[in-house]
Amino acid sequence: MDFDFNLILVPVTLVFFAVWLLDKLVLKQRKTKGRNNENFLVTWAYDFWPVLAVVLVLRSFLFEPFNIPSDSMVPTLETGDFILVNKYQYGVRLPLTNTKIFNVGSPQRGEVFVFRYPVDPKVSFIKRVVGLPGDHIVYDQGKLFINGVQVQEKVVDFSRDKDRFERANVSYTREQLGQHSHLARHLDAGDPVLDGYNSAPTKDKAPFVTQQNDHFVKTNGRSWEVTVPQGQYFAMGDNRDQSLDSRFWGFVPEENLIGHAVYVWMHKEPGFNLPQFSRNGAIE
Repeated sequence: MDFDFNLILVPVTLVFFAVWLLDKLVLKQRKTKGRNNENFLVTWAYDFWPVLAVVLVLRSFLFEPFNIPSDSMVPTLETGDFILVNKYQYGVRLPLTNTKIFNVGSPQRGEVFVFRYPVDPKVSFIKRVVGLPGDHIVYDQGKLFINGVQVQEKVVDFSRDKDRFERANVSYTREQLGQHSHLARHLDAGDPVLDGYNSAPTKDKAPFVTQQNDHFVKTNGRSWEVTVPQGQYFAMGDNRDQSLDSRFWGFVPEENLIGHAVYVWMHKEPGFNLPQFSRNGAIE
C-alpha cells in the first residue's frame, strides 16, 4: 500500500478537463470539424475526462481499493487481499493533500482503518484502532487493558496452512474491542517488543513504548503503558507479535486518516496465480 494512484489520476483528469474546456470555449474543434476529425487530444478529452472524473470522485470521497502487502493483519486480512475502504466515514478530504473539508465521523474502537504512515506519509498503513483520543492503554504480561478494563479475549480453535512455517507455536484468540469482535494471532515464543524470540528489551527494538516509560523498565520489558493524546489514535495489527504498529512508531494523527476498511472483494496470491473470491466478505 505504498503508492497513491491519485498522484496520476488527479493531474491526468485535470489536463483532460482543461483541454475539453478549452475546446468548448475557444477552439471549438468538435463543433466545427466533428468527432474524430479534431486533434487527438481533443478526442481523448471528450472520451476520457468524464470517466476519469467519476473514478476520481468515487476514489477520493466514497470508496477506494487497496491491496494488502503484508501479514501484519493476519488472520483478518491476508497478504494478497484486495479491499474496499470507506473514505466518507471519517470525513470528506481533498485528494493528494488529505485536507478535511467536511466532518462526518471518526474512527471507533475496534475498526480496521487505513491511514498515512506517520513516519512517511507517502505510504499507507492498515491496522486496527485500539486506542481513542484520551485512552490510557496498558499492556501487562500479554494482557491488554484500556482505561483500566481488561480487553475480553478467549482462545479459539483456528489455524492457517502458512503457520506451519513459523519457528514458534501459534495461537489465536477472539478479542472484543468496542463493538467489534475479531481474531488475533499470537506467537508463544515472546512479545513483539522483545523481537518475538526472547531477546533482551532495548529501545531500538520498540522505541515508542519504551521512551520515558517507567512501566517498561520496572517489568524488564514485559509491560508498557501509554496515554493517547487528543486528536490521535493508537493502532495495533491483529498479528500481534509480527506487526510494525503504534508500539514501535507512535500515534496516528487525525489528519493522517484515510478511511475505514470494510470489505474484502478479491484475493490473489503472488506470482502467476488466478484471483480467488473465496475470501470475499465484510471485514470484522
